[in-house]
Amino acid sequence: MAQRHLDPTDPTAAAAPVPADALAAYLRSQATEFLRALRQHQETGAGAAGGPAESVDAARALRRSARRISGSLHTFRPLLDETWAEELRPELAWLSGTLALEHACQSRLDRLLQALNRLSPRTEPPTDTLVDVAAGSRADLAAGSRADLAAGSRAAGAARVGATAPAPAAPATTAPPTAAPRTVPHPAPPARSPAPPEARGNLTVGAAKAGALLDRQLTLARTRAHSTALQALGSARFHAVADKVAVLASDVPLAPAAQTADLRPLAAAAEERLTDAVAALPLVTAGHPYNAEALVHGLSPDPAPHPQDAPWHQVRLLLRLHRYACEALRGGEDPGTPVDARLLTAGQALNRHREASEAAAAAAA
Repeated sequence: MAQRHLDPTDPTAAAAPVPADALAAYLRSQATEFLRALRQHQETGAGAAGGPAESVDAARALRRSARRISGSLHTFRPLLDETWAEELRPELAWLSGTLALEHACQSRLDRLLQALNRLSPRTEPPTDTLVDVAAGSRADLAAGSRADLAAGSRAAGAARVGATAPAPAAPATTAPPTAAPRTVPHPAPPARSPAPPEARGNLTVGAAKAGALLDRQLTLARTRAHSTALQALGSARFHAVADKVAVLASDVPLAPAAQTADLRPLAAAAEERLTDAVAALPLVTAGHPYNAEALVHGLSPDPAPHPQDAPWHQVRLLLRLHRYACEALRGGEDPGTPVDARLLTAGQALNRHREASEAAAAAAA
């Protein structure tokens, strides 16, 4: 009989019920990570936009822990104090979104500049006429020198032979033969590389102008996002969120029903929502080039995003909630436990799709 292996992505695969204590331990561990990242961010200093790597890592850790706490409050809200969860969850979403703006602007700029570099053809510089002339002159000079040297050697040899042999009597009626004029063949000039087409030159210039414009716009947007993040971290709203997270690190307000509850059904519900969203993905449209209808609707005044993006964004969010639910089932006691590679790979692909969608919207703006 074949042995059945448990699927690490199946929330119902645990042999025994998972109590609410596992959720409390997970929330406490994420709250501790939040406070540790906040302290590191304050110690390293905010700096300028795109500044020290330690500050960037601290902001990323803040976003990561805030997302996990907010996602767990959403998935397991029947087991938590309803008023407390409904007050904290949107505040954590606000904080995570505010801190993510700067990184999004930088990633968008890098993606667009790379796309412009791929559009710009690499053309060889045209061969200069003076270079051709110089190359031909050097070839002519070398050929002539070799011919002169050979002719001189033959003349010298003939002179030496004539000096040792008796001179024959020259006929009176015959004039000495006149040597034919020596001609040195000129090598054909090297073939010149064809000049790049005018369309490629226009494309290169246009890509350079577009790159400069995007760099100016998105750098300004990143600077503004950095200033907004600094203002948010110094606001009373953020301090209120930090105080609630500090309380969460020591005390998790569970609902009375959590004493005998099992986390697996709620985690399975999150997985079911993900499965339904995946089944509704527009896979037929995804088989065509992205935004392939742009040529048809290029003059449309509607700047709304392409309709195929929204379902994929929804799957991305539901996949993240499913992954956080699987982490909560482990209770956060072993943060070094490897996460299923399929979830990580799918999440990375969906993140790239979202970045590409936002970059396309920024380029069309």
